[in-house]
Amino acid sequence: MTLLSLPLPSTRNSLPCITLRSCSTTYGSLFAQTRPSSVSCSCQGEQAKGPLHFEERVGRRILLTFLAGSGVFSALPSFGKTKKQNPYDERRLLEQNKRIQRENNVPDDFPNFVREGFAVKVVTPENYVTRASGLILRDVAVGEGDCPKDGQQVTFHYIGYNESGRRIDSTYFQGSPAKVRLGTNALIPGFEEGIRDMKPGGKRRIIVPPELGPPVGPSTFFSSKQFEVFDVELLSIQDCTRRTIGFYSDVVCG
Repeated sequence: MTLLSLPLPSTRNSLPCITLRSCSTTYGSLFAQTRPSSVSCSCQGEQAKGPLHFEERVGRRILLTFLAGSGVFSALPSFGKTKKQNPYDERRLLEQNKRIQRENNVPDDFPNFVREGFAVKVVTPENYVTRASGLILRDVAVGEGDCPKDGQQVTFHYIGYNESGRRIDSTYFQGSPAKVRLGTNALIPGFEEGIRDMKPGGKRRIIVPPELGPPVGPSTFFSSKQFEVFDVELLSIQDCTRRTIGFYSDVVCG
C-alpha cells in the first residue's frame, strides 16, 4: 500500500488540492494482479472551514483508504436465493408418477419417483434397503446355496423398468434366461452389485441410481440419466474353466 500526498501549507487561503493514490494487489487467480486506483479531493468548500477541519477530513480519508486497501475490513457475507421444494408440487409430482405407473400396470410395491428437473426423490415402502453406494433393493425370496464369485457364470431372468414403470426389457418375453460371467464388466455396476450376494432361487428387486447405471450419450441406447428398476430371479451358478485346443482358446461354463 503506497500513499502519496502533497504537504499541507500553513496559510488559510492557499490550500492546494490533495491527490491520494493507492495500489492494491488482488489474489483472485494464479498470478497476483496489481490494480492502481486514485482518489482525488477538491479544495473548494473545504478551505472555508479552516485548515484544522480540512486536515481532519483528509486524515480520515487517508485512514479509510489504508484500511480498505490493507484488507482490515472483512468481506460482508452474501446470501443467494435458493429454490425451496414446494410440498404441494412434490405431492402433485408424486400423484402424477403414481397415475402413470398405474397405466403401465406396474407390479405391487413398485417404487415411486418424484422428479423435478435433475433432482429425483425415490419413494419406497419400508421393506426396501438403501446401501452406501446408493443402490436400493428388496428381497422377495432369499434362495439357497452360495453366492456367485468372480469368474463364475450366473443364469438369471430379469425385467427392466424405467421411472414411469414402463417395461424396457425382459428375458421372460425373449424366451431364454441371460448368462453372464461376473467380473468381466458385462453388466452395469448397479446390476452386478445387486446380483453378487444373491443365492440360486432368490428373487430381488433392484433400484439402480444413475451413478451406477449405463453410460449416457448419443452412441448409447440411453439418452438421459434415470433410475432403473430390475426384478431379478437368479436361476443357477456355474463354474467356468478355460479350454485350449491348438491355437483356439475359450471359456467353458457348466
